[in-house]
Amino acid sequence: MRKGFFSTWWPPMRRRAWFFAVATGMTLLASSIGCGSLLATPKPLARSNNGPGTLVEIKSLPDIDPIIRATGAQALRVVYRSTSDADGSTTIVSGAVFIPGGRPPPGGWIVLAYAHGTSGINNECGPSLSPNLFGTAPMIAGYLKAGYAVAAPDYQGLGEPGIHVYLDAKAAGYNVIDAVRALHNARPGVISNRWVAVGGSQGGGASWAAAEQAPMYAPELHLIAAVNAVPAANIAGYAQKAADESMTPTQTAAYVWILMAQSRVHPELDMDLYRRGSVQKNWEALSMCFGPRAQERNDDVAKVKPDEVRPSTPAATRKLAGLLAAMALPQHKSDAPMLVIYAGNDEYIEPAWTHAAIVQACRMGSRIEVDFQPDKGHGSFDASRILPWLGDRVAGKPFHDACSTQISTDH
Repeated sequence: MRKGFFSTWWPPMRRRAWFFAVATGMTLLASSIGCGSLLATPKPLARSNNGPGTLVEIKSLPDIDPIIRATGAQALRVVYRSTSDADGSTTIVSGAVFIPGGRPPPGGWIVLAYAHGTSGINNECGPSLSPNLFGTAPMIAGYLKAGYAVAAPDYQGLGEPGIHVYLDAKAAGYNVIDAVRALHNARPGVISNRWVAVGGSQGGGASWAAAEQAPMYAPELHLIAAVNAVPAANIAGYAQKAADESMTPTQTAAYVWILMAQSRVHPELDMDLYRRGSVQKNWEALSMCFGPRAQERNDDVAKVKPDEVRPSTPAATRKLAGLLAAMALPQHKSDAPMLVIYAGNDEYIEPAWTHAAIVQACRMGSRIEVDFQPDKGHGSFDASRILPWLGDRVAGKPFHDACSTQISTDH
């Protein structure tokens, strides 16, 4: 694994929590995937020659982590077309796709779209460029053993040229859906049109957005369910926290990357209104995600003082809040049921922000099962329900829809 990044940004406990979910849910899900009303023969999906999900490049990943190779799965790196959230134009996105070994079940392999958490904001920060997918290989292996084909997008601007608009869940949502399409195009005839989405943190926002976008953006696919863990659904509150100098050190680390991403996509922003001191001095180093300068970034993050990222004026605060609110979820009703897991002691995402997004999504007509863990944090939440919950949705079992009852406005 590329060193020096996860130690300060992606807490090791979160990786263990996700892996625990894979291990505990594997047996139940493997038995569930073969059940239900699947088509007798998977049919290749109709697709234009240059539309979303069409392949630009495909190649094998011979150096993929041994834990994935041991499953017998085929591992491929794909470059595919997707859609810009800004103007609907075509974007080029990379990712990794995996097809389980052995004979596919009737109707083809159901797809699990895995939306990764924060990996960086620069082009070289795409997980598909890493043999162990930035430490997530054990999870991918678990999903494969559970009987899923896996589509794992890097997101726009990670892994391929382009601007990564950090925490723009809507852009990442398109990338998630088009990774599923790319998997179909990579191996037509063995992949089901049924799929599920799983994401955490940044990826939790991406999987949530994909669930909202799926009915309109990809009607040829059938999304069964989505799991959005500690999701970055609405981070507009970061602007006011920066103005109040009330961010935690971990939130400050995230906020610096938020500023960088906004400065790239909105070059008209006067960044002198948002940064000064060590942040301005160490701007380039603070963007690094791995390699020899990763430790330099970690050291520079520790030097950031609250007043160095405070917006200079109320107008600057409002401007930034507006840009972040434009990326926020929810935007539409999700037809597929969602499980939202969030934590009371989340170091990055204020629980009140997630709760408000859930309430708003319920009002739009979404169906959501809520797992609020008041004593857990962003990297220590209990993820053991994820795969069993998905297995129940694949099997068509009922679930507890919190939107059908009165959702408390507390916490």
